[in-house]
Amino acid sequence: MAGVMGTLQLEPAQSRPDLLAPPVEKALAVWPVEAPIDGDQVLVAPIDPGLADTAAFCEAYGVGLDVSANCVIVAGKRDGVTRYAACIILATTRADVNGVIRRRLDVRKCSFAPMDEAVSLTGMEYGGITPIGLPADWPILVDSRVAATPHVIIGSGVRHSKIAVAGPALGALPGAEVIEDLAKLI
Repeated sequence: MAGVMGTLQLEPAQSRPDLLAPPVEKALAVWPVEAPIDGDQVLVAPIDPGLADTAAFCEAYGVGLDVSANCVIVAGKRDGVTRYAACIILATTRADVNGVIRRRLDVRKCSFAPMDEAVSLTGMEYGGITPIGLPADWPILVDSRVAATPHVIIGSGVRHSKIAVAGPALGALPGAEVIEDLAKLI
């Protein structure tokens, strides 16, 4: 992957811990060997935290929505136990929360996790949550479109930077499952 995507100036993520949330930095230190890339190919770039939300970010930094992936945290209950999952979808799609995701979590009803819960449980900032460094017992549901994208931009755990990584690597994260039609085109 080149050191530039849109107007982002990318550099190896492990060399810039100041641009990563602590759980992300910790996860990158033990990047999974089965991932089709190595940790040095996870790149990061600083951004204006006021532009961290997807539409504003893509417009300001010249990154296409088709290569920008969102990590949404969903929650559902079964027998009084809350089940969480991270869903990785392209910005051109919408997560099928009450269809595919609800069935995968085996819950009666599923919704986006409340912001304060998502932040507290992940140790990441809202608007920067990423699949790298999430709680180990959470499934990571990756839409097949993301896994098929050569390089995607994702959060870094903080609002002041973004990560660039190969889409197939996200499908190889521990606990990840690539799912066809996890999301619907908008």
